[in-house]
Amino acid sequence: MAASKDGKSKSASTSPSSSIKEVKPNLHQQSHETQRYGEIIKLPNGLSEKVCKQSVALLNQCLADTITLRDMYKKHHWQVVGPTFNQLHLMYDQHYEGQVLLVDIVAERIQLLGGVALAMAPDIAETTQIARPPRGREPAAVQLRRLAEAHEQIIISARDAAEQVDKSGDAGSNDVFVSNVLRTNELQVWFLTEHLVAASPVTA
Repeated sequence: MAASKDGKSKSASTSPSSSIKEVKPNLHQQSHETQRYGEIIKLPNGLSEKVCKQSVALLNQCLADTITLRDMYKKHHWQVVGPTFNQLHLMYDQHYEGQVLLVDIVAERIQLLGGVALAMAPDIAETTQIARPPRGREPAAVQLRRLAEAHEQIIISARDAAEQVDKSGDAGSNDVFVSNVLRTNELQVWFLTEHLVAASPVTA
């Protein structure tokens, strides 16, 4: 500390009140949207803005459907009952985790194309093509049927989207649709439908 003319010590730092202002959180931040949904920020990725916009739209549809299926798995995981409770309870959670990974892969692809990924539940509900299940509990066989139908919806859409982005030259999005979305959903729907064969004790 340096001494002042009156002999009192003087701090080289700012006053306590100004120091507090520097570290106090500002909880009243406000701003406009920096990028509106549907807008594309052109990035140096070798693709035109038109191609990126088309791919982002297809990916956001896939994202909305994938988030819906992910959450449907968790709903059924909590609500499943019956003689196959344990194996279905575990399988639903395993498939849920697989869909969680897909959500991140698809959303990150949207962002790196310069788009805005859907995220909030109301936006997902407005966009998804997957039918909403009832709030209440249903028999395990009905749960399996609903999940299989949702998988098939995503598989059909992903194949169509893969063809579209392939034609436009977006090989990266094509790879996401084929290597990630299609292969994960085809594998999971196979596991599901094997529980609905005639020998199964699961009946509605």
